[in-house]
This record gives sequence, structure tokens and C-alpha cells, in this order.
Amino acid sequence: MAKLSLMFEKKLVKEVPIGNRPVSIGRSPDNDIPIDNLAISNYHARVYYEGGRLVVEDLDSLNGTFVNDLRVERATLHDGDSIWIGKHHIKVDATADAAIPWDTGRKAVAPKINETMVLDTKARRDMLSQAAAMGERSQFSPGRAKMPTLVVLSGKVNQKEYVLTNKLTVIGKSPMATVRLRGWFKPPMAAQINQRDDGYYLGPGDKVPTVNGTPIPGPTRLNDGDLIEVCGVRLNFIFRE
Repeated sequence: MAKLSLMFEKKLVKEVPIGNRPVSIGRSPDNDIPIDNLAISNYHARVYYEGGRLVVEDLDSLNGTFVNDLRVERATLHDGDSIWIGKHHIKVDATADAAIPWDTGRKAVAPKINETMVLDTKARRDMLSQAAAMGERSQFSPGRAKMPTLVVLSGKVNQKEYVLTNKLTVIGKSPMATVRLRGWFKPPMAAQINQRDDGYYLGPGDKVPTVNGTPIPGPTRLNDGDLIEVCGVRLNFIFRE
């Protein structure tokens, strides 16, 4: 039976087998893996089997859940992976026989503190920097997370690539724009990309952009490989592994 091993630095704190029901992780003592640390949300994450795959899911935690060095919302786990939560990490053993019983002795009591503190350690900053560079918003896949990215093909902008980490991405000359257009007479918001539950949608702003050469008068769902053009800038929308 697969198991999870909670580690703090190099010390083993707790081992929990993964059975037919989800393994909950968080600061509240009624979790299967309770972690008494203010950087951990009361119900931070859970691990469970889905379609024969081992999955970790972040439960809208404040400080995030990482698999190895990648921040995830939901991802498939493999033998040897490490789930990082605050200063703790949980080793994934997908092959070993866990020697401990399923009754982990968790207590159904209310947590002492209801608010989670924002973790500000070097390790988390490094993880968040890498997550931002790779894109912390992910789409679940059988493998690793896929990162929505705009690759600049031509035109004057302030970067060569943009990973879409926010729900709203503005293309324009505004100081608040993610894709900053350079040059005279560029509009503050030429176009915008919104993240929705079913994907990413490009919509017009002060200009009407084109997708694969076709003008779009209203919000249009983007597909992997689409070519976007607005205000003389050509962008390739892709999902990176």
C-alpha cells in the first residue's frame, strides 16, 4: 500500500497509508496528517486515488501546495515525489507497504487558531519565484501541470514571454498591463485575457484583436497554439509542460 511520510527538515514526523478515502492535510487536528504550524491552512490539501492515479489537490490554501518545486492546484503524484507545505514536506512512496494502521488517532476538535499566517521564508520565496516563472496556474493532466504562456513572435513589448498567472491579463500601454506595449499612441488596454473555469478567453479592449487571422468582436476561448495579433504585436498562446 502506498504511503505518505511527513518530514520536517530530515526528521520523520508521521507516516500515513493511502487507502480508499482521501488523506487530508492541514493545521486542524482532525486531519489525517495534522501539521501544527501557523503557515498551514486548517484544511490545506488532500491526497487520493482517482482513476488509478494518485492525486494531490490544494484546498485553496493561503500559502500554496508544491509538488517538488512546482506550485500546483491539482496534480498527479509519482513514486519519489515530495509535497511541500510550508516548511514541511511529505514524501510519496507509491510502492511500499505501510506498517501502521489506518486509524491515525486524529482528534475531532477545533483548531486553536483560525487564521493562517502568510509564510515568508526563503524556501517559500524561492518556490514562488520558480512557480511564477513557470506559471502557477495549471491545468490538470495525467502528467505534470501545463502552463498557459504567451510567446512574443513580433512587435514591441517589454518581455519575450509571459506566463499567465493571474485571472486577468491586460495587453496595452497601461502601467498595470501585463503585456506592456511600447511605442507612441498605443491604447491603455488594447485587449484582455480572462481565466474562466473552462479555459482562457481573449476579448477586445480599445482594439479588436484577431485570433488565427480572424477578428473577434467578443470573448473567444483560446486553444493551444492560437496566434493572437493586436496593435502590431503577434503572440502565440501555448501550454508549456
